[in-house]
Amino acid sequence: MPFILSAQKVPEGTQTKVNVEGRVYSALVTEEGDTLILVDLDDISITAMRTFASNEDYLKYQKFRTYAAKVYPYAKEAIRIFRELEYASQHMSKKERKSKIAELEDQLTKEFEEPLKNLTKLQGKIMIKMIEKETGQPIYNMIKDLKGGFKAFYWNAFSKLYSYDLKEGYNKGQYPILDAVLQDFDVSYRIENETSLKYVKLNRSEKK
Repeated sequence: MPFILSAQKVPEGTQTKVNVEGRVYSALVTEEGDTLILVDLDDISITAMRTFASNEDYLKYQKFRTYAAKVYPYAKEAIRIFRELEYASQHMSKKERKSKIAELEDQLTKEFEEPLKNLTKLQGKIMIKMIEKETGQPIYNMIKDLKGGFKAFYWNAFSKLYSYDLKEGYNKGQYPILDAVLQDFDVSYRIENETSLKYVKLNRSEKK
């Protein structure tokens, strides 16, 4: 049965749900028996059909794809926070930035600690790779920039207990199956102006 992508609103009484590679979409079944998937085309990347060397690789791809869909919202939000801090740092002193980061850390701990600690090691690694792919730098460097070298060293040592080095970064080609999966998830975030800031609000006195 062919799948047709559309951004139209689903008519009342005809809505259903379909699962495509671990992601659930609203859909409409036409009189001809076709399935019309209704999605926001800005949130999904459509790539070419892939071939796999073995059934094992295919199953691994499906597993990674399902895990990526699970951690995608957290990776997307992490990039938004990172971009907001970049933006806000242009309008505040080092002292003000340090204070903002401390406030933000408390807020994010309350909001994300519980769901994130329930991720498996592989799910956590996929989320980190999503973030590193977008920023172009290892998580270690991001932590170091925000909290200082000691904090980064602490998290890097902690992560090694779970067999992951935060200094490794995302290296395209190192894990081809993961590359294929991450290609379908866009975690980028662009700040149009300061009214769109969610986590780091600027006070008038903080602006240059």
